[in-house]
Amino acid sequence: MQKIKNIAIIAHVDHGKTTLIDGLLKQTKTFRDNQAEMSQIRIMDSNAQESERGITILAKNTSIDYLDTKINVIDTPGHADFGGEVERVINMADGALLIVDAAEGPLPQTRFVLEQALARNLKIILVINKIDRKDAEPDRVLLQTEELFLNLVNDDSQLDFPVIYAIAREGKAWTELPSDMNAPGSLVPLLDQILETIPEPQAKREEPFKMLVSNIDFDNYKGVHAIGKISAGTVKPGDTISIVEEDQFIKNCKVQYVLASHGLEKVEVAEGQPGDIISITGVDGVAIGQTLTDPAHPIGFPKIKITDPTLSIQIGPNSSPFKGKEGEFCTARQLEDRLKREKKTNLGLRIEANQSGGGYMVSGRGELHLAVMIENMRREGYEMEVGKPQVILKEIDGAMHEPMEELTVEIDKDFVGIITEEMGKRRAELLDTVTNEKGVARMIYKISSRNLLGFRSEILTKTRGNGLFASRFLGYFPVVGTSARLRNGVLIATENGTTTSYALDAVQQRGSTFIGAGVNVYTGMIVGLNSRQEDMDVNVCKGKQLTNFRAANADQMIKLAPPIEMSLEQCLDFIENDELLEITPENLRLRKKILDKNLRQKAANRS
Repeated sequence: MQKIKNIAIIAHVDHGKTTLIDGLLKQTKTFRDNQAEMSQIRIMDSNAQESERGITILAKNTSIDYLDTKINVIDTPGHADFGGEVERVINMADGALLIVDAAEGPLPQTRFVLEQALARNLKIILVINKIDRKDAEPDRVLLQTEELFLNLVNDDSQLDFPVIYAIAREGKAWTELPSDMNAPGSLVPLLDQILETIPEPQAKREEPFKMLVSNIDFDNYKGVHAIGKISAGTVKPGDTISIVEEDQFIKNCKVQYVLASHGLEKVEVAEGQPGDIISITGVDGVAIGQTLTDPAHPIGFPKIKITDPTLSIQIGPNSSPFKGKEGEFCTARQLEDRLKREKKTNLGLRIEANQSGGGYMVSGRGELHLAVMIENMRREGYEMEVGKPQVILKEIDGAMHEPMEELTVEIDKDFVGIITEEMGKRRAELLDTVTNEKGVARMIYKISSRNLLGFRSEILTKTRGNGLFASRFLGYFPVVGTSARLRNGVLIATENGTTTSYALDAVQQRGSTFIGAGVNVYTGMIVGLNSRQEDMDVNVCKGKQLTNFRAANADQMIKLAPPIEMSLEQCLDFIENDELLEITPENLRLRKKILDKNLRQKAANRS
């Protein structure tokens, strides 16, 4: 039997996890020299949004063979919003590679993922990556990481961890800090360290079969795949197994296929080996967190504990005048079915019917967590409307509490004034600040999640894309005051029709527009941002009175400012409580909840 090692790759976003896995896959000859993967980067980020955003969203596993050992590698997300992915898959690992950037050092998500690994007593190998950066300070980063370990360890033995220095982009690693970064190298020192440090899984062949379902996949040929690490025993095609949830029996089923990872592929095997990470088919209806067991011993593992959501958003079927014109799935029932499917694999989500109106309240770990789900639905052909994201409050000891976060900002000292002003508006508390000799300031704030909404897109605009921003959930604290509305009023269309250059030219004297000429609009649709605090109704479909040929061609001489285009996350940040975002496969439209101007005014007077 082949030896097995199960490792998770954990890190803060953009510290080089996926790039390191690329190198491991290529250097262990997982692919043939002529395979397309040999020339690809970020091989594991196969999801379309992962490729576009440059981040890992879904936890995935692959495997490599080195010497006489099969190494199962679990790639985990580095963004805090996808912490639920880390929490559900890290139980499959027996050790972890903690990747830390040699310049940025440990950041908030580094603490979260390390905390998860140490709580499960995983053996850690520290990889200080990107040591070739001009601003790299690996000695300082090592000291900071050691300090982080001191704050988190459960026993002193966890302080004994090996350190590897790496340039993952070039596929090179060393056990000591090299004097020449350009010297030839490989990832062999890291592979050798994995074999030496990471223990083999504690799974006994002679015990009854048992496996916690940590992930679910699906294909059109074999159906549902239940993915997990075999904790005891073995399993073969044709075996009868039980699905249980803790101590509650669900049903028996017959195994159709057993598949093990080989590189990026899943290959059929005659028997699933103890300690290996496998996929089992023939288990329709199984859910993440349930246990597959020998029918003679139907006792499951405890449920996977996932951190509670902190942000909720109302999602309902599209109710605009353009409903059904651009999407395939538009009804409330279709939306409900899709959200239920999402809940089966996205453990960090909570979905419940909205008690105060139509639609559903969908709760998640943050704006990006919710935006990725909505964007996936949009690409699948769904139309919907969503409201302003709302922070989830909790009543503790008779008083209302809200989620607070620790925000770390690293930015050139020239932009410190902008950050200070913005955080002052948002009622943030400065915890620490330091500026290094290279003129980079690190500022740490405590801020409520409510006041942090919209910060990222706002500050990236003001700092022209400079800076590093990362947050960490601290817990629930007594409610603090909310910041005043930070944006101006909006420009609202008063007519149904098609926009004209003539009308938009006049409107652009009052503010900025979100649409260009020749665009279909409806009454109550938001078409721009006012230069003043109040909302303003405007006619963007008005045409010029044509009296002769010269006047008829005058429209062609109008030069409009280009419309402001916003991403899905920016639109969610932008809307207020009386507004909605209409989402279709083709367009994002901002609108008022009440489209009719008179009804909207009556509602405002009543409130």
